[in-house]
Amino acid sequence: MSSGKTTGDAGRAAGQEYGWLLPSAVADPAGSGAAAGRSRRTVRDWAVDILCLAVAAVVGLLAAEPLRADPHTSASVFLADQIVGALAVTALWTRRRWPVGLAVALAAVNAVSPPSAGAMLVAVFTVAVHRPFKVTASVGALALVSTLVSAVVRPDRDLTFMASAVIGTLLVLTPIGWGMFVRSRRQLLLSLRERAQRAEEEAALRAERAQRQARERIAREMHDVLAHRLSLLCVHAGALEFRADASPVEVARVAGVIRASAHQALQELREVIGVLRAPTGADAGDPGRPQPTLTALEGLVEESRQAGAAVVFEQRVADPAAVPAATGRTVYRIVQEGLTNARKHAPGCEVTVVVEGSPERGLTVEVGNPASVAAKDGAPAVPGSGQGLIGLAERAALAGGRLEHGPAPGGGFLLRGWIPWRP
Repeated sequence: MSSGKTTGDAGRAAGQEYGWLLPSAVADPAGSGAAAGRSRRTVRDWAVDILCLAVAAVVGLLAAEPLRADPHTSASVFLADQIVGALAVTALWTRRRWPVGLAVALAAVNAVSPPSAGAMLVAVFTVAVHRPFKVTASVGALALVSTLVSAVVRPDRDLTFMASAVIGTLLVLTPIGWGMFVRSRRQLLLSLRERAQRAEEEAALRAERAQRQARERIAREMHDVLAHRLSLLCVHAGALEFRADASPVEVARVAGVIRASAHQALQELREVIGVLRAPTGADAGDPGRPQPTLTALEGLVEESRQAGAAVVFEQRVADPAAVPAATGRTVYRIVQEGLTNARKHAPGCEVTVVVEGSPERGLTVEVGNPASVAAKDGAPAVPGSGQGLIGLAERAALAGGRLEHGPAPGGGFLLRGWIPWRP
């Protein structure tokens, strides 16, 4: 997640650093930094606006030059044309706010005053950049009509009407085509930016989901490992506490078991915490430490027996070593949690563990105990968090199996799970 976030931050920082080189429609497409819903002009916008005003003024002067040499144009009319042309160029400063209205007004003025032709062309270009095709086509058609009317009302004495019409049409179509190209390029850039932002958000969500799954995996692993060890410690310590008449040899033996169990618990805790320092690309199914399989069930049952529990274990799998590691690990954790819960909630009761199955039927595991009786030797029951069975159900579901637990038909408690035999 950190690399994706760094890349996204770097991209945004680069966009902000060179935002003055972008048009406001691209640098601030939502207009978030402007008043009244309008984007604030960037340095590039100011340069383009000034250039557009200069181009409109030059084109207006070129259009006014034939009028100067026309003997039918009086000095007052020529002066009025110059004033109208200057006002039209000045009005271009509002082209970003009212592009369509300005283009329509300048098209009407151009029909009777040729010096405003440059301003009209810039306004038509603005419409093509900022408005959809239908609006652009309507404004472009009005500009073409304005050009044809101007060729009739204020004809150029050096050109025929057909020549004037062709030149005027080309002059109108050129900014329309250029403006539509600029608009399509901006839309492409905005769509690519939106895709990049969406991809960045999806990457962040994936990374967050992966972190959450890693935390849940580590939490399940810590519970599976430590709950078993600590429950053994509690059983031994409770027996030692309530056996005041125990001989020194028995006390020493139990103390040795407690020391060994505590050492083993610390060792397994270090291994689990080591997962936190493992590379983030590790396989989610491999928690980064040696994992028990079905062949380790004998040792697990023997540990419970050494703690004083009466465990009846039936292994009905022909070859436990042939069971896939992931399937055997899930069954091991189910049995481990069942034995741990029996020590917590039914101390002194006999626990029955049955594991059976085949590649065709999958593996079925049952851990049951009769109704709870008084704690053996007066030792208090070990408290539980109630989260173990929830984690087991999630683990079984991830393995493609299922887990059931609840009161047994004849009393007591039964934990039953089924895991598919998957290689």
